[in-house]
Amino acid sequence: MKRVMIVALMSAFAIGSALAQESCETKAVGKDGKALAGAAKTSFLKKCKAEACEPKAVDKDGKKLSGAARNSFLKKCEAGA
Repeated sequence: MKRVMIVALMSAFAIGSALAQESCETKAVGKDGKALAGAAKTSFLKKCKAEACEPKAVDKDGKKLSGAARNSFLKKCEAGA
């Protein structure tokens, strides 16, 4: 019975943390609380995805990527984000 409770508790934490993550789509809301549309939404999504990918652009040694490697990484990251 203890094992079942432990598994249930671990599952609840995993599901809760997954739901807590917000995507750029859910953040695309104007000052008035309405969802953005058109060019404003496109601009916001582009900026949001770039800001989400920028800290991840590091090599295996922890140094910031630069040049073509950085551009390639950011392009792939933003497409998948």
